[in-house]
Amino acid sequence: MQAMGIKDLSVRNVGVDNLNLASAKQNGITITNVPAYSPNAVAEFAVSQVLKLLRNAKVYDRKISQHDFRWAPNVAGEINGKTVGVLGTGRIGQVMIKIMQGFGAKIVAYDPFPNPDLAKQGIYLDSPDDVLKQADIVSLHVPATKDNFHLINQDTIAEMRDGAIIVNVSRGALIDTPALVTAVKNGKLAGAVLDTYENEASFFNHDLRGQTLSDPLLTEMLSMDEILLTPHIAFYTDIAVGNMVRVSLDSAKDVLTTGTAPTVVVG
Repeated sequence: MQAMGIKDLSVRNVGVDNLNLASAKQNGITITNVPAYSPNAVAEFAVSQVLKLLRNAKVYDRKISQHDFRWAPNVAGEINGKTVGVLGTGRIGQVMIKIMQGFGAKIVAYDPFPNPDLAKQGIYLDSPDDVLKQADIVSLHVPATKDNFHLINQDTIAEMRDGAIIVNVSRGALIDTPALVTAVKNGKLAGAVLDTYENEASFFNHDLRGQTLSDPLLTEMLSMDEILLTPHIAFYTDIAVGNMVRVSLDSAKDVLTTGTAPTVVVG
């Protein structure tokens, strides 16, 4: 890129974990991102999927398609009265908390940089482990860093409440997927909402109709009623896409005309 005279790489998303930031800095390339294109889009999607999981949506869709209109034995659950644990209280995490409180959930949260307004509510606990131990629903809203790699794994799952639900609309690398699937199959966890998957690159946003998937783990998750898997679409609303385009282009223009931008990650 340096040899081609490219001065700026303006990405249209939040995450830059797939970019070599050190190399960009070394070669004098500015990188900008879109810090928040629509926190509401992601949080609303997460909650809608939790509701579908609690209401056995996959089971009832299949039963109804077969003209089986019986209720039993698929009794549903409710958000009201449950404890929702939120790991990461940035923009999306804050919206998630607000929506879940509207349903009547108790909130516990952890963030190394607590939000002052949320801190007044007394929702913060001392560690992620404390959140995992108390929550019926655990929602992840943290970046994919080395420290957060496989944040949810065999050991951390063992600390969670029996019958808990995990929600990941952030990054696939946060979850050790085989450990998650095992925990759901053996009943330790009631289920999972996954809008991202650590091996998603070869599958998500590709048309694979009529093809056999080359990933047995992905195939297994798609077959499980207790796991709702979507192809990284939580952000995908008209408002969010419009913001992604506008902010990324504005950032590129700012860098080229002024040398910097409010959204600079490396520069």
